[in-house]
Amino acid sequence: MGEFDLIARYFTRPAHRSPLGVGDDCALLQPAPGMQLAVSTDLLVEGRHFLSTVDPVALGHKSLAVNLSDLAACGARPLAFTLSLALPSIDERWLAGFSQGLFALAEAHACELVGGDTTRGPLTIGITVFGEVPAGQALLRSGAGSGDELWVSGTLGDARLALEAFRGTVSLPQAVFEAARARMDTPQPRVALGTALRGIATAAIDLSDGLLGDLGHVLQRSGVGATVEASCAPRLLAAVRSGLVLPPERIEELVFAGGDDYELAFTAPAQQRDAVLAAGRATDTPLTRIGRIEAQPGLRLVDDEGRPLARSFAGFDHFCA
Repeated sequence: MGEFDLIARYFTRPAHRSPLGVGDDCALLQPAPGMQLAVSTDLLVEGRHFLSTVDPVALGHKSLAVNLSDLAACGARPLAFTLSLALPSIDERWLAGFSQGLFALAEAHACELVGGDTTRGPLTIGITVFGEVPAGQALLRSGAGSGDELWVSGTLGDARLALEAFRGTVSLPQAVFEAARARMDTPQPRVALGTALRGIATAAIDLSDGLLGDLGHVLQRSGVGATVEASCAPRLLAAVRSGLVLPPERIEELVFAGGDDYELAFTAPAQQRDAVLAAGRATDTPLTRIGRIEAQPGLRLVDDEGRPLARSFAGFDHFCA
């Protein structure tokens, strides 16, 4: 099987939003009147972003999910994506599973494949996703203001818990491990929540490199600081809800610095709390208020009495880890 046979068999679908679909030198996209294009790209490398043993169906899902999560953080609705794929060899079983997982998530979000490239090389997956958002309504990292409340969606630390189980640093009951692994392998992008938060949230970011590390980007871009309540950590780790007992410091490390969560962290004025909770209910998304934005620069982790904790957690950095 050659390169173009591979594309035709596994990655060609009817186009609905692009006049051309796959197969021309460029894809053509036309946002609706009054809309702006939101564009994001991610690169996944075997051994760095995913294990060699990962189910190809799950990998296809995750490859697109991490990009859709970026659109969610911007409040954008998905339109289309491109795929660049380096393969060490043509493995039709792998390709069938990967494309199955990829297109299942794409169809769930009405996001169609409109182009890309394939080549031989170490297994590497590059996706660029395109969305649309009403002009002036995109959620950005730069809008947080003093007095805003700080929220996160879903649960955090699950993916890192699964990774630590693979590394052998923690022993988990089978049911807890399977649930954590599902969160690591098949994260669910919060696209519906992101669009529901337009006009409510003042800033947002998707959580890929750890809560506190990613939150730092919002604080820097917004020119503010934040206080985060450490007591939120056990409530945010799903395994604790399932009865898993871990030292408090380990729970905090998983939740605050674990990474690979693909949930949303966002800020909103206190007077918008009812609207925030309504957005969570409307999109069936659990939301947790974890702190507040303050004028004083810096990120402070505090206990129930408001006393600063000495512990600090760094976000993931591909060139420092």
